[in-house]
Amino acid sequence: MTRHDWQSAIQQTLKVDIRHKMRVGGGDFAQAFRVTLASDRVLFVKTHDEPPAGFFTTEAAGLLWLHDAMAVAVPKVLHVSDDPPCLALEWIERGHAGQGAPAEHPEATFGRALANLHAAGAESFGREDARTTGSLAVPNDPVHDWPGFYAERRLLPLARLASDRGALPATSIRRLERLALCLDQFGASDERPSRLHGDLWAGNRVIDNRGLSWLVDPAAHGGHREIDLAMMRLFGGFDERCHAAYREVSPLAPEWQSRIPLHQLAPLVVHAIKFGGGYVRGVADALDACI
Repeated sequence: MTRHDWQSAIQQTLKVDIRHKMRVGGGDFAQAFRVTLASDRVLFVKTHDEPPAGFFTTEAAGLLWLHDAMAVAVPKVLHVSDDPPCLALEWIERGHAGQGAPAEHPEATFGRALANLHAAGAESFGREDARTTGSLAVPNDPVHDWPGFYAERRLLPLARLASDRGALPATSIRRLERLALCLDQFGASDERPSRLHGDLWAGNRVIDNRGLSWLVDPAAHGGHREIDLAMMRLFGGFDERCHAAYREVSPLAPEWQSRIPLHQLAPLVVHAIKFGGGYVRGVADALDACI
């Protein structure tokens, strides 16, 4: 079997032939397919020619970890391999947030579920297996306090990467480095690690044809719960009913609104490195709001 023969690998694992495959949208990194088996079962399959080491097994482990909290819907992992690199999940038939039981709007249901996911907690900030996540392979070695984790595993490594790639001006790099030294001044720095999705923008939430929200494409790790919430606000796509329901279940620490730009800095730097453009200005604006 060759490194790229993911179809044979899936057929061997599931013991059924692939009848048809069709390219679908799957993000900016992996190739994604809607795969129909001879048994008529439909799968979602992601693959990549040259992913970072352990990329798909790390993603699968993250999905299983989120599932273990028994709080949110997560697609079942049907096959995973790093050689050939691929991940096969159960197919989720899409719908929209207006669907679902009339007792509660699906956005509110998801907000409550997310609060319960975060409350499931983590052993530390980061990952116990120390595996990196995302296409930039940000580090996740465990740290036992949030300021240390956000400084040493997010802001400083991303600042170095942005500097090496010329993605941000030197003034923004210096400001990120200064900010990393004073994170305990922003409040809520003593929060226990929550069980995070880690890349929770609207494209990584799939709403099925019953109105149920599923989480996909995680960069799962233990972290500050305001990280997921700030990411949800960065690109939109989550109803205010979702945020309100979250706070009903799990109230946030005082001045949480003022910390949104702080928590948005890491994803903004990631996007500035990958895409440039307006994200460079976004980093500067978030820094202005912080220091």
